[in-house]
Amino acid sequence: MAKITHAQWSSKLTFILAATGSAVGLGNIWKFPYMVGESGGAAFVLVYLICIALVGLPILVAEWLLGRRGQKNPINTMADMARQEGRSQAWTVVGISGVLGAFIILSFYSVIGGWSLSYTLSSVTGDFSGQNADAIGELFNGLLADSSTLLLWHSIFMVLVIGIVARGVKAGLEGAVRTLMPALGIILVVLVGYGLFSGHFGEAISFMFNPDWSALGGDVVLAAMGQAFFTLSLGMGIMMAYGSYLGAEVNLLSTARTVIILDTVFALVAGLAIFPIVFANGLDPSSGPGLIFVTLPLAFGNMTGGVT
Repeated sequence: MAKITHAQWSSKLTFILAATGSAVGLGNIWKFPYMVGESGGAAFVLVYLICIALVGLPILVAEWLLGRRGQKNPINTMADMARQEGRSQAWTVVGISGVLGAFIILSFYSVIGGWSLSYTLSSVTGDFSGQNADAIGELFNGLLADSSTLLLWHSIFMVLVIGIVARGVKAGLEGAVRTLMPALGIILVVLVGYGLFSGHFGEAISFMFNPDWSALGGDVVLAAMGQAFFTLSLGMGIMMAYGSYLGAEVNLLSTARTVIILDTVFALVAGLAIFPIVFANGLDPSSGPGLIFVTLPLAFGNMTGGVT
């Protein structure tokens, strides 16, 4: 075990919240529902769960283990370990590719984050109140067509991210996840409750958990495996960096199981929150990345207190 060279997570719980926050993020709230819709529903969900358990769990533990041993950023961690083990410095490419992958992902995460901030303001100002699916779809298309507005919200999102990260592990990341993760859980529970009374909750249950095996093909398997990697932030250097702040007393396997269970619960609950709204309003579940930017405004715009 390498000597600790920088700050550590203040507690195992905080680390679980942070790792779960990275895992859940847009991967489950934004991407998982529309991937389920595009990939045939329950067949995709089943393969996704298998990939999470058989592929995601061991890779997650491996990345944390590498990060904890290296106690540095992914690039220097791979370089140092290759040198210590007498291996080729070409292993450094693993760290470099992870950081580059994270940068590329941030380039579109920040755009989606900007959409979310814009929608937050629109919700507060009542733009979604009493609107139907067509009207909200037009609002979303209007946002996508306005490059100046997109650039503004993207910039605001990046300033917020930089501000949190610049404050460090304890004051920045830990402070954010202690507030945002419980808030996200509460919001999802409220949305599931709303979906229960939409009259289409049973249809959503059937869509997500009653497999149509004819929809199961190679493309669905690849999509599910890709989603497993995406939602757990694997192969991006992120979990390796998180692991570098872990103490030796943390049991990586049990912690990984906890994170994966929470990640999976959030993904399934997000689906149960969104698909009842989709079916209640005659929307297409395979409508792609814009799915939640129509369904969630419909819910918040028509529920009591949804825009306050």
